[in-house]
Amino acid sequence: MKKLAALLLALAMVLSLAACGQKKVQLEILSTEYAVEDYAIAIAKENEELLSEVNEALAAITADGTAQKIVDKYISGTDHGLTFQADAGDKPELIMATNAQFPPYEYYEDNKIVGIDAEMAAAIADYMGRKLVIDDMEFDATITAVQTGKAHMAMAGMTVTPTRLESVSFSDSYATGIQVVVVPEGSPIKSVDDLLNPDASYLAGVQRMTTGDIYLSDSYENGGITEERVSKFDNGASAIQALLTGKVDCVVIDNEPAKAFVEANNQ
Repeated sequence: MKKLAALLLALAMVLSLAACGQKKVQLEILSTEYAVEDYAIAIAKENEELLSEVNEALAAITADGTAQKIVDKYISGTDHGLTFQADAGDKPELIMATNAQFPPYEYYEDNKIVGIDAEMAAAIADYMGRKLVIDDMEFDATITAVQTGKAHMAMAGMTVTPTRLESVSFSDSYATGIQVVVVPEGSPIKSVDDLLNPDASYLAGVQRMTTGDIYLSDSYENGGITEERVSKFDNGASAIQALLTGKVDCVVIDNEPAKAFVEANNQ
């Protein structure tokens, strides 16, 4: 994964241990995946015209290789040399709601929101002849922003779920996400089954209203982990910090942010 100096510095500051001289906790990602899902763009149900335009743009940037080049840039570090929004100027705005604490999909670098979603949205806006405006907010506010017209669309590493489909429509998928479990090295949690065992007492951390939160919540109703064993945080970094300080035993999160957090911590 591409090493982004500014990102890793910021993550290292967030994830640093408070006690000087204390042995640093090393983190690892379990080899067993929690779930695999498709990411898509949320759009208001009544805005069928925009949904059609976004899908057309997605098809175009997928067919010409732009989408894959964007993914490769942030996953494998292959610089694509492409420029987006060069002449957006006074074009009509395309407002995207996001939560910019989800690297490599969206995060800050030099006070600018960058990442897979940011560049995908910019490429879509270019195709549509629009000027992209990114509005950073709490993750659980992004769908509301779309519903109320504060934003035209939401891109935040967002999975299509039955619950979300009740509130918004979704575009075609543009990426595949994998939910994983992050644990300290040497953890007794060796698999997802260990975590979900109803007889276990392991505590899990998760970012509020994300797919990981939804999956764990589903487990409450299906004889798995109980609600009392799950702590919810405003962002992934806070969940990882809780793991490092022993407040939770693991964190359920998307694989790519997980890799970024683990890399930053283990340096």
